[in-house]
Amino acid sequence: MSNSPKPVKKVPIHLQSAQNRVYIKNGEVVNHDKSFKADVYIEDGIIKFVGPSTDITIPGGVRTIDASGKLILPGGIDPHTHMQLPFGNAVAVDDFYHGTKAAVAGGTTMIIDFVLPNKNESMVEAYDTWRSWADPKVCCDYGLHVGITWWSKSVSEEIGILCNELGVNSFKTFMAYKGLYQLNDSDLLDVFERIRGLNAVAMVHAENGDIIAKNAKRLLAEGVTGPEGHELSRQEEVEAEAVHRACILAHQVDCPLYVVHVMSKSAGVEIARARQRYNKKYIFGETLAAALGTDGTHYRCQHFGHAAAHVLSPPLRPDKTTPEFLMKLLASDDLQVTGSDNCTFNKNQKELGLGDFTKIPNGVNGVEDRMSLVWERGVHSGLLDACRFVAITSTNAAKIFNIYPQKGRIAVGSDADVVIWDPQATRTISKDTHHHACDFNIFEGMTVHGVPEYVLVRGRICVENGSVRVAEGFGRFIPTPLKPAFVYDSIEGKAEEQQVEQQNGNESSKIAELDAQLSAPEPPAVMFSANTATSTPEGARGRVEGIRDLQESSFSISQELDTSGVRSSIKVKNPPGGKSSGFW
Repeated sequence: MSNSPKPVKKVPIHLQSAQNRVYIKNGEVVNHDKSFKADVYIEDGIIKFVGPSTDITIPGGVRTIDASGKLILPGGIDPHTHMQLPFGNAVAVDDFYHGTKAAVAGGTTMIIDFVLPNKNESMVEAYDTWRSWADPKVCCDYGLHVGITWWSKSVSEEIGILCNELGVNSFKTFMAYKGLYQLNDSDLLDVFERIRGLNAVAMVHAENGDIIAKNAKRLLAEGVTGPEGHELSRQEEVEAEAVHRACILAHQVDCPLYVVHVMSKSAGVEIARARQRYNKKYIFGETLAAALGTDGTHYRCQHFGHAAAHVLSPPLRPDKTTPEFLMKLLASDDLQVTGSDNCTFNKNQKELGLGDFTKIPNGVNGVEDRMSLVWERGVHSGLLDACRFVAITSTNAAKIFNIYPQKGRIAVGSDADVVIWDPQATRTISKDTHHHACDFNIFEGMTVHGVPEYVLVRGRICVENGSVRVAEGFGRFIPTPLKPAFVYDSIEGKAEEQQVEQQNGNESSKIAELDAQLSAPEPPAVMFSANTATSTPEGARGRVEGIRDLQESSFSISQELDTSGVRSSIKVKNPPGGKSSGFW
């Protein structure tokens, strides 16, 4: 871990002086829709000016930052974290202080965490618990989703309270974790109908829990107890089937649906198909830094600690072409958002699953490295431009959860959550230098382009040339209002019909091309040692400049999906080690 200064309870002098007035000159502002040369003036945590230097007279006592050759980006928004989440006898080691400090270090200036009530627990009481954990610790602003882990009349009533009184507009449902959080289709329909009636946003963890339970039982009986059993029990088609079903259920009751952590090519194609069916209404998809930066071959590592450290649900996929495939879905707007699902456990906690893969605490890191990893695998590789990078790491999340343009944009009146980004700088990811509280990093050894030179959280300089100085408790809870226009305008027919028609023109060929890529055989499973380093693929890469034609996309999708080619045999030899299960 990094040897950064200890947390401060009071805002230090250097942060106080940086808060009031900051002037950023000579940079290139990049928003989701355009980029342009401009200076940015910040006062009292708000962006007050964006434009040419000739149009502003700078007052005295201003901190000036020269951003020549750098990009001025809206701070990242990570819509999927689990800080200090309880898991059986373990609690995630990144609490709201360490987790948000790591976020800020990497250029993320807001997170949205998940309240997960126990079955039969009051949702409002669980919400109060999460607020009591987060408010004294957060180093940046945050919001909350709430999980619907059981269904009853009282749950329905509390959803209304959370929406109308407590600043929550998004609710997560589970199709997995049979006997714990899993809802049946009838309950899902009722939940989605209730959420639609409130003009809120439904979310879903899409895996078929009945199949997973049966597969896990069979694998353990066959002696498959190690981490490899985790992926074998919940393979691609188990995720894809649930995504397909969830999209149809939501559409039947006219409810918008945000599918969290899309981890496989098959599931990604189901999102693309649903968006085609519904004219890009209703359905939104999120993938993770983990899915874009590594793969499921690690589950076959003979070292239990290494393999277990990669366990999350849905799992990483052994098909090594998955990360690029998912990045292309982000580029073509078939997926809209990147999160981290940051939920970290140390070696001794992961060992709770020795001998039974279903007891391995689920979760990996990602909140610190998400921005740089997406830049490396997306922009530096030539798959994204800088504007699309901003969209999938910040703006789209702000729009979906209705906090735009307060967040997710460099504009007058927006919060001064600002990142000065060096697109050519590199850093090597390591557990020895990251700001997480965990003892493992799933991106260990990867060298990435794109580094935050400065990070401002509501106008305060919290990262400066590698030095991270945050104030514990400085972050605020940000309510997420109901009826986000980005989600509901299209559902209610307010979107431009002409734009919808134009977008639909290329969808059939796009789906066909994606299906063709799915039909390719998966690479064989790889056995390797724990010393195998994750590295950036070799080869020339050109930086994509931040000018985006929003109608342009060279990525499309061909042939019918051969699901038999996606699912591999469930019978394997039993390597040493093993266990799992998780609620996210």
